[in-house]
Amino acid sequence: MTHPLRLGVNIDHVATIRNARGGLHPDPMRALEIVEAAGGDGITVHLREDRRHIRDEDLTALMERVTLPINLEMAATEEMLEIALRHKPHAACIVPERREERTTEGGLDAAGQHNHLAPLVSRLNDACIRVSLFIEPDPRQIDAAIRLRAPVVELHTGKYAHSEGVAREAELRRLADAAALAAKNGIEPHAGHGLTFDNVQPIAAIPQIAELNIGHFLIGEAIFIGLDASIRQMRALMDEAR
Repeated sequence: MTHPLRLGVNIDHVATIRNARGGLHPDPMRALEIVEAAGGDGITVHLREDRRHIRDEDLTALMERVTLPINLEMAATEEMLEIALRHKPHAACIVPERREERTTEGGLDAAGQHNHLAPLVSRLNDACIRVSLFIEPDPRQIDAAIRLRAPVVELHTGKYAHSEGVAREAELRRLADAAALAAKNGIEPHAGHGLTFDNVQPIAAIPQIAELNIGHFLIGEAIFIGLDASIRQMRALMDEAR
């Protein structure tokens, strides 16, 4: 059975542009109404430890104003846990984070970090925040998510997005197999990273995947065609693939 596919729009890079100049423009909050009107199903933001994207005050304003579900991407730190518990977003996606990286470079090693992640996942679950683990499409990582009792995994599509030909087909198979394995074990699979108009449809066609989280491409494309048109075109491509 094929299920509806949700689109979570990451608005981090509206804040990135603002932060490059300082001041208040462009205001990430202006993106909220556009995302909802254009067919977005949720808002994703990553409050990084270095605050290079959204800032604490952005998250506060977002929680007060948004009507869509909020997915807070966060590092596995006590500081970020406390912020999540204070704001209580709909979901919290635990991601790896290194200060020197330009963006998230790969999946979380949930298997290798089980003992560190277990209390964080437990406390988020207890607070009724839907926990997601951003992981590689690897059976070992799916097994770790099962043991950690994470209700959601977000499969890292970066390797798929940045490869071509036979390598891309192999990555697509890995993603499809991982999504099927997660769903078989009661975990809802999501996917994201590096997805564009040109490469989204094979991922969107994977029947078990329930949600795609897309940000950088949509904000970048908005420079040329507008944010509303960017989201609507992505939404149409996703729906067509289903």
